[in-house]
Amino acid sequence: MKKISFFLFLLFSTFSVYSQGCSDAGFCTIENFQVQSVDSLNHKNAFKIGANFGAADNDIIVFGSYLEYQRTISKVVDLDLKINYLSQSANGFSSSALSDAFLISNFRLNKTSKVSLGLKIPLNDGNLKDNGFALPLDFQPSLGTFDLIIGASKRFDRWNFALALQQPLTQNKNEFIAPAGSDFFSTNKYIRAGDLLLRASYLFEINDKFTLSPSILPIYHLSEDKFTDTDGIEKNIDDSSGLTVNLNAYLNYKLNKVSGLEFSLGFPTIVRKSRPDGLTRGLVANLEYKIKF
Repeated sequence: MKKISFFLFLLFSTFSVYSQGCSDAGFCTIENFQVQSVDSLNHKNAFKIGANFGAADNDIIVFGSYLEYQRTISKVVDLDLKINYLSQSANGFSSSALSDAFLISNFRLNKTSKVSLGLKIPLNDGNLKDNGFALPLDFQPSLGTFDLIIGASKRFDRWNFALALQQPLTQNKNEFIAPAGSDFFSTNKYIRAGDLLLRASYLFEINDKFTLSPSILPIYHLSEDKFTDTDGIEKNIDDSSGLTVNLNAYLNYKLNKVSGLEFSLGFPTIVRKSRPDGLTRGLVANLEYKIKF
């Protein structure tokens, strides 16, 4: 219990110091890359519903929700389908739409190891407009890119480690050019680089109902993103590559043998200087309900 109390103190004291955010294109929420418990093959189906709140750059408030279905095909293979919805608002302006779908196949190598292969499928083109004017990516529900997702996880007793890559296969149709003095980045003909994820987590069993899982989540943006200016010249977005380090905690409550609630909290401690993709979050809180059948 002293270890849990110390981690919670560290978690919230760190949050009081840092106020900027991380950029995650979605793969850190894939179940195989999150905190893992021992697999149970007693139920072939699982359903999740969740809602989250985020505090973003430029005083933007983000609300999200999702539905997720998981199907065990065999002792080796399971499939995961997740659909996201996103709403962003600031200063009386808002945008809302379906965001992305994730289709992931997970393959069990043994009782403690899995590999995953899948796609992020955009549900819009990343170029929503208001009165004919393109919105910055901060107000786009999706990046509008098809992404390849590949990774692996390994459990050592109560420790869990995950390594994953999310690489855009296509780019979006965004046309936003930031006016002079704007706090937003120009993202006309935006080209986003891939991300590499590493997660380390530890599982604390508080009692037969509650578990707590703190984790550290470095995400490395592999190269600088690009945009095309009004003269048709493609330019790098300076300082858009590099490392973000996030802290996360997952608190799970077991309702019964087949269902439970999960509350999670995450925020960054190290950030990239430039994050033009609009995915910046100074804080993300999520509540999820899961049932197996």
